Amino acid sequence: MKIKNIEHLDFKESLPSPKGVALAITQMCQKEDCSIHEITKLIQTDPTLSYRLIRRANLIRQTTRAITSVHDAVLHLGLIAVKQLALSFSLIDQYQQGYCKSFDFQKFWSHSLLMAIALETFGGVIRISVREELFACGLLARIGCLALATVYPEKYSAILEKHDPKTPLTIQENRCFGIDHNEMTAAMLDDAGFTTVLIEPIYYHEEPLESEFLEESRAYQLMQLFHLAKIVADQAMNAESEQEEQSAELILLAKKLGLEMNLFVDLNKQIIQEWQAWKTLLTIPDTAFPSLQTINKTIEKYIEDTPEPSSLRVLVVEDESPSRILIQKILSDILGHSVYSAENGQQGLSLALEITPHVIITDWLMPVMNGLELTQALRTTEVGQKMYIIMLTNLEDEEKITDAFEAGVDDYITKPINIRIFRARLRAAWHYRRLQESWEQDQSQLKQFAAELALSNRKLEQAALTDILTELPNRRAGLEALTRTWNASNRSNHLMATLLIDIDHFKSINDKYGHDIGDAVLKEVATTIHSIARSGDFFCRLGGEEFLVICQDKNTDEKSIIIFAERLRKQVSNKLITATHKAIHVTISIGIALKEPTINNAEQLVKAADRALYAAKAAGRNKVFFIKKGQIIEC
Repeated sequence: MKIKNIEHLDFKESLPSPKGVALAITQMCQKEDCSIHEITKLIQTDPTLSYRLIRRANLIRQTTRAITSVHDAVLHLGLIAVKQLALSFSLIDQYQQGYCKSFDFQKFWSHSLLMAIALETFGGVIRISVREELFACGLLARIGCLALATVYPEKYSAILEKHDPKTPLTIQENRCFGIDHNEMTAAMLDDAGFTTVLIEPIYYHEEPLESEFLEESRAYQLMQLFHLAKIVADQAMNAESEQEEQSAELILLAKKLGLEMNLFVDLNKQIIQEWQAWKTLLTIPDTAFPSLQTINKTIEKYIEDTPEPSSLRVLVVEDESPSRILIQKILSDILGHSVYSAENGQQGLSLALEITPHVIITDWLMPVMNGLELTQALRTTEVGQKMYIIMLTNLEDEEKITDAFEAGVDDYITKPINIRIFRARLRAAWHYRRLQESWEQDQSQLKQFAAELALSNRKLEQAALTDILTELPNRRAGLEALTRTWNASNRSNHLMATLLIDIDHFKSINDKYGHDIGDAVLKEVATTIHSIARSGDFFCRLGGEEFLVICQDKNTDEKSIIIFAERLRKQVSNKLITATHKAIHVTISIGIALKEPTINNAEQLVKAADRALYAAKAAGRNKVFFIKKGQIIEC
């Protein structure tokens, strides 16, 4: 797909856009020398935005310590996510009503919020993207609809009034405006700084079959995730009768993404709870309360009504021929099971040990060996202990029934047989068989599964702490390493230092050469850091064009850290980065802060390095600045 340039749209000035603090944040993030300290001060002027960001950070935090300050929230979320969330919250606050009569603004935001929560909830299980960004993607995935309703209120209202649900809305939008809401969404997200990796799946999420993504690709999985979140939001807004008709599509989508049905029900319950909290926080009215409970009831009914498999082997032991033939007919012709029969307990015991049935249905009163004696004999054998035994009886005596259960019977049915009850009893037997087979398989493969699980956990942990683009540790890994190193430094009294590295004029590189070239520059700088970093140093990508290096070693001192920083700066400065036949000269600015008695925690250490970095950029960039005893010094 080709993303349209919003600058070329003649109605750009009329598009929904952020105001106030959100607009200031967006503008500040476009600056090369934007710092976390400045963003934090700006956010703190808006108490509502501050509270929303702190709550958002606490929802996705990985540590037990609660986040209570705006600075910690910004550090945890990252500048990109903060900008996206500020933009989203600003639009929700401004556009809860408008002049487009047929456009339900409140229902639009309810749907968008549901989609955002669903994306984050499902994404937390499927783990194919960063949760920090999925929430904002959900809020803005259909922002193009709001844009058209805002720019063309009367024309868009007329389109919505005459729209036939069987025809894609995008066709009528293109005919009238020369652009549809998906193209508008993509253009606005691109202008807001969202990555192409997210924009393309969002563009196709309403009509997944129109994309050409490979099924094994990350883009395809993201698109299916967005599509599932949209269908959940759609169904939550629909009438209960419509939900039941569309439940099959929802179940298939969830299975396609590997979500087991019982887990899917639990996740939907979690979405309901989150929606209740967020709709109050974002002041979204109760006019369209989502009925996800009905969706869950539909799915639970689907689980209950899944037909029994035809692979059950059932042995019927009954001395009365008419009764035996009737039971066989019910089992084979109506319920579709494989049936064997015996005329008394002795024949039944011999046949049971030969064919090892899943279920035995035996009469109680029989010649040679009665049902109770057959049960007791089977329970003394290893294979007989695994069989599910149902007793047929005319007796309703409570003591007799108790004796049967004590002998090893699993269930009983009274004569004459009620087919509906009979089916229910066999379903219980089928569930027992499934649990039994699952347990046996778990036992036989326990060691193998344990090894695979350990490997999988290591891979998942590595993926959760790795930046996808540069393959360096990500922000989360960096903050965890920072805490560990600070604590270790306190215990050992060894020197500790942090280096904040920023690629100079990175926005200009993106604007001039495109994001693909910008990504290549990020990778090359990351490779340079990796090749020069000393043993014992930890380095990561904080986000955007900013990197963090943490130094802690008993041989580390002020001089060696400055030499290392200068060496890194020169190495990048002397390198020509070649990408798609273009040679680009790149420089970096570095801010250094050492742990000193006046610095009380790791966050203050990073803040000090940020001040030094700001000074390096203000002094012309391509420089290393060092903060010592509160004084900023050029190296």
